[in-house]
Amino acid sequence: MEPSTLDILRFTLSGVVLLPLAVFLSVCARLSAASRMRRLAALRLLGLSRKGTQRVNAAETVAAALLGAVLGLGGYWVVNQSVSRIGLPGFKWYPADGSLSAMTYLVCLVGCPALAWFVGRVGAKKAAANPLAVRRSAVEKPPRLWGLLPLVPGLAIVVGYCVAGATGNVPTDTSFSAILMPLAVVLVGTGLVLSLPILSRVLARQVARATNSLSLGLAMRRNEMEPGGALRVATGLVLLVYAASLTQGVLIELDQVSKNTAPVQLYTMPLDDVSPEKERELGKLPGVSGHVVLAQTWTDPNSELWSSMDVVIGTCDQLRKMASTIHNCVDGRLARFKVPHHAYDDFGKPGSSFTFHMKNSAGKRRAVTLQVPSQTIDYHDDTAAQLVNSGTLLIPPSALPVGFRPEERVRLALLGSAAPGAVTAVLEGIAGVDPTIEVETAGLDPASLQQITVIKTLLAVGMILGLVIGVAAYLVAATDRAVERRPQVTALALLGARPRTLRAVQVAQVVLPLTVGLVLAVVIGKMSESSYLVTGGGAVFWDGAGLPLLLASALGVVIVAALGALPLVGRRIDPELIRRD
Repeated sequence: MEPSTLDILRFTLSGVVLLPLAVFLSVCARLSAASRMRRLAALRLLGLSRKGTQRVNAAETVAAALLGAVLGLGGYWVVNQSVSRIGLPGFKWYPADGSLSAMTYLVCLVGCPALAWFVGRVGAKKAAANPLAVRRSAVEKPPRLWGLLPLVPGLAIVVGYCVAGATGNVPTDTSFSAILMPLAVVLVGTGLVLSLPILSRVLARQVARATNSLSLGLAMRRNEMEPGGALRVATGLVLLVYAASLTQGVLIELDQVSKNTAPVQLYTMPLDDVSPEKERELGKLPGVSGHVVLAQTWTDPNSELWSSMDVVIGTCDQLRKMASTIHNCVDGRLARFKVPHHAYDDFGKPGSSFTFHMKNSAGKRRAVTLQVPSQTIDYHDDTAAQLVNSGTLLIPPSALPVGFRPEERVRLALLGSAAPGAVTAVLEGIAGVDPTIEVETAGLDPASLQQITVIKTLLAVGMILGLVIGVAAYLVAATDRAVERRPQVTALALLGARPRTLRAVQVAQVVLPLTVGLVLAVVIGKMSESSYLVTGGGAVFWDGAGLPLLLASALGVVIVAALGALPLVGRRIDPELIRRD
């Protein structure tokens, strides 16, 4: 692959996998935060130093991280050994190709615990600094407006590129855009995460003032008092939708690079060393709609004039399968092609003679002389480059000796759909007949098509990983939040709140900030995708086709989140939870 293509792939996978992973790690660092912070605060009140309290939390986190790193490396080895033998769509490798280096093992086994140590110390900072506030469940400070700071410059860059694309002023400095566009994506993604608590708190306050519903009012007041809870629960899924939109833009740009703009695809290959049996097999391949033989007449080396002529050997039925327009074709009759907007060659005037040097599979040779006819055939096809030109001769197979074919530059032309799947199927079929055949594909680079297949496979794997990580982050955060909220839920139940009301409160607490984040993710994600396409230099700037899929994914995320919040309210009231609190 080209280095620029690999850079795009690395950047996209970083957004699809590493951003949700960062959210997942931050959520796991706060797992059972309320009970653990109170335990750490109790140790601090009993006389443990501030650094000692942080070290206790960090040591617990390091032990879990080291075990996780060992399990992760072992799991990767198993997956690599099994999946490499099966392969992925369009992508296969040997187990040794996917084996990790010693440096990678060192980074995982040392880097993961080191990161856990840092996160553990930071996570216990609040309990170590102010243990009384933790033990008494002090009111959480409202989020500061500086969380909107990364979103403003990121959106400014994105909007600027969108306006440039809409007005036709596409930027030409690709080196500057290659730095500015990734920076904008990172700023927008970071700003999207940091702005969720602020927007959730403002919206919750307005809804709580305006609503007369008990369940909605309780839910909005809780979100107003704890806007950080919305960040933990909704961030992973919001980032996943945002990254999915960017992935669509990358796929569109790569598809523009590799895709043939014509509706059909032409394949030409030499037939010098191909037997007649293989030639017939090639013409019957799945996905091939038509085929003819291309050749040239014999050229006299002693002549001062170049008198070679292009020839098509085939029947009218074969031509009808190759051309979108064909008139005046009569079976068994020689004719000249007349292509719109193509001038006739100076050679090959009607009445002139031309010669074929021919041979059969046994090695016998013959010379056949024919005259250029005056009859013409109106012809036009939809290939990227016209298969024939005006003046090219059509010779029916019946006019040539049986079992013989020309010696001079004889080629087979196949025609099929330009859809990537159809092109791949035809190329694989040709390789199945004879893997040594050199195939020319007009308007298409087969190597780039294969690269696009590999990239799509890797991006699909990345999206699956991002989905698993995002859902895991949601489940962890939602469960942890439910554990923290058990005393409050029990108190409300003892005050007479019905389980149905409490479930509605839990669903509203999760769904509202998640919906706000998903709407922002879809809108800002589509804008980022469009700005990425503008800087890519392609012809497509606005992707309307991918919007329904993105909206359906966002709706599915909301439904899953709502269903996941329902079981978090138990049927049994446990007053012991309040006594412990």
